Amino acid sequence: MHRSMDEPTGGAGLPAARSHPTARPGPPPLAGAGEELPDPAVLGALLRRHGWQRRGGAPGRYGRWTPPGSAGTTSLLVPESAAFPDSGELIEEALLALGRSPDPSARDILVSLTVPSDEIRWWREVPESAAGAAGASGWTEAEELRSAARQVLMAGALAARGRAGYHGARHRRKARAALDDALIGPGAGGRSLTAYVPVDSGRAVAVRLCHALHATREAVDYQRATGGMEAFDSAVAAGVGRELTEALIALVRGSEGAGIDLRWAPAAGAPDGCPARPAPVEFSPGDLPALRAAGARYLRDEPAVQVRLTGAVVRLRRSGPRGAGIVRLRVLAGAEVAHVRVELDEEAYRIAGHAHLVGLPLRVDGRLENRGGFRRLTGASQVAPVQVDEAERDRLMKALQENVDYFEEACAGEEA
Repeated sequence: MHRSMDEPTGGAGLPAARSHPTARPGPPPLAGAGEELPDPAVLGALLRRHGWQRRGGAPGRYGRWTPPGSAGTTSLLVPESAAFPDSGELIEEALLALGRSPDPSARDILVSLTVPSDEIRWWREVPESAAGAAGASGWTEAEELRSAARQVLMAGALAARGRAGYHGARHRRKARAALDDALIGPGAGGRSLTAYVPVDSGRAVAVRLCHALHATREAVDYQRATGGMEAFDSAVAAGVGRELTEALIALVRGSEGAGIDLRWAPAAGAPDGCPARPAPVEFSPGDLPALRAAGARYLRDEPAVQVRLTGAVVRLRRSGPRGAGIVRLRVLAGAEVAHVRVELDEEAYRIAGHAHLVGLPLRVDGRLENRGGFRRLTGASQVAPVQVDEAERDRLMKALQENVDYFEEACAGEEA
């Protein structure tokens, strides 16, 4: 199983999203001894969601289900409740049959049963090639879809942390943590992709994404009808921001249209304030100008933030032996970013250098600017070292020794 890495700027990577396993012959995990069997109603709801057809069965007792497009060669006998004496045996047999089924949807159903998850599906309409007609997709096409889907999920996770027109580098560590357990898997033909977001750890992300996508669709419609951008301003409260508009641009660009469909986990039901069956949200190339204009507006209008942060000095640079210099801090507290770049006057730079040498963090006041993604602190003042306990000081000194070259070489080439 492969864990992907996330770009610091919120680009191509969905942090920690994992491809879910393909179905293999043999009993699935849920059919193992001692495991609690799924609710028959949940299994029936998932079969219906994935296009399986009910073809008879004793009303009120069980139903016989066949895969999409099946002529009846494969079928499952699923009880309608767990109240009947043989319901457990029927569920076990159904799980065994799903584990052996060649139908792609069987794998998705087993994943949803293993970990109750909200499902988010993306698709893109692209001109069909000869390979596409045979059920394959191009490498670039598949990577573009996967990258855009990751960006959409990250935008939802950021919005769940807090509402902002532009997050930049803020909140990314906690947003990534909210997606640690997400699973992703391609659909048939490589033109769709499904993410399974566990209810326990990711329901807040799915809920915020549901509101934000519909608010984006409404704001785009308003802009195209009236030319006004006001709807995008009010949509920030629903979770819309530059990260989401950029993700949707990536999803739609190069296609004839794209969409996102969200389904709640049957075992958990619909969350408060959301429809039981949210309508799919679709975007077309004609929406791109409005999305680009909104993204630029969010970037321009997001205000700077006054902060007092504490950070470990990891890099220092100045052009000569005296004068002002630039310091890079690894943020320990005070701001939801990993690193910041600070320009200090000569005295403050000297304090930062001494703090770095003895392994003490630095406290500094200033304005966290949206320019560069909230990675730059301006107007620095009140610069002072912070006393820490011995364990923390030893850890910081160890980090200093591991990165001593940065200090000795004056740390050129800082990250913006």
